[in-house]
Amino acid sequence: MTTELIILVIVVLTALAFDFTNGFHDTANAMATSIATKALKPRTAVALSAVLNLVGAFLSIEVAKTVGKGLVNLDAAGSNSDLMLIVFTGLVGAILWNVLTWLLGLPSSSSHALFGGLIGATMASLGTDGVLWSGVMSKIVVPALAAPFIAAIVSTVGTWLVYRLSQPVSDDKKRSGFRYGQVATASLVSLAHGTNDAQKTMGVIFLALVAANEINPDSDIPFWVRLACALAIALGTYIGGWRIIRTLGKGLVEIDSPQGMAAEGASAAIILTSSHFGMALSTTHVATGSIIGSGLGRKGAEVRWGVMGRMVIAWLITLPAAGAVGAITWFVGHYLNAWTGSEWLGELVVFLVLVAFCGWMFMHSRRNPVDPNNVNDEWADTNAGDNTAHQTEDSVASVAAGSQKAEV
Repeated sequence: MTTELIILVIVVLTALAFDFTNGFHDTANAMATSIATKALKPRTAVALSAVLNLVGAFLSIEVAKTVGKGLVNLDAAGSNSDLMLIVFTGLVGAILWNVLTWLLGLPSSSSHALFGGLIGATMASLGTDGVLWSGVMSKIVVPALAAPFIAAIVSTVGTWLVYRLSQPVSDDKKRSGFRYGQVATASLVSLAHGTNDAQKTMGVIFLALVAANEINPDSDIPFWVRLACALAIALGTYIGGWRIIRTLGKGLVEIDSPQGMAAEGASAAIILTSSHFGMALSTTHVATGSIIGSGLGRKGAEVRWGVMGRMVIAWLITLPAAGAVGAITWFVGHYLNAWTGSEWLGELVVFLVLVAFCGWMFMHSRRNPVDPNNVNDEWADTNAGDNTAHQTEDSVASVAAGSQKAEV
């Protein structure tokens, strides 16, 4: 087995690892409200979501084309090994950000973490000319800015209509009936998530295959790539990112079943539309906007704007933070190879650093676990903003200091 093939295998496995983190990071987008309203049991919800993510990954490849051919200037990449290192270190930046925000229970965008990592690594290697900025603006930045607001508006109107039309129905019957509706809409969101997010990793693996001369840049996405990515995101979804499920289901708005159905319906419609047009939309932004809208559309519902504010901060720094990690790890990998004359030592060291950091964050999370047994516990704040702020601040301080105070 040649050195180039070994590196390709490492990059593909790292891409599938990102796909796995995408799955457990974004399970909340589809199932948080159904779990919060008890329309579905936690384990049943993630299992259903996993199956539908798997199916959804085969419905379209438009988003995969955006990632594989619309971000990096392949003509400027130079040697194949340079492009391979860009893809690899971009993935490392995305994975580390995903795991960190999962530890803190922050629903940040896995999509933007991936794009940020790739853009950072590309700029470190090729400069600004290596990034196809027109594709970044039209397919990533504009949808990122518009999606939460559109989702919030659609969900607000939908929630208001749902409560208005069902006003003559008793609360018990209303709650029971809409729980069945939630199962359908949550399933549709899971299907939509598969059509959008699984394809992003397909596009990354496509880049790696181009770099290794295993495929022509004008070729279609191979079936085995689609299958592997579908299975990886489905497995990650089934594991369940319980910390983020808790934040979206209990931390933003106290959700009743009619709200949940309206929010999920709005999310599914927007995600499926964006997938059709090849827009690499953040399902996290859409789901969060929909949940906020469900609170605005229900009279008397409490929206915890303090929690939302911290989420927005995480959204704003996701691209630059993942980009910085992608750039730093590119420099580490590149210069280790240059100084030692090796073709693989830099990639190996970066990979070991990735494993070490992910292992540390996982062990840290075990000190205060969130799982199916406590994911629906009451949100621990009496003042909607203050105590949740302390929770997040304590968690950030705990990660920084290695203490045992994590409470997210």
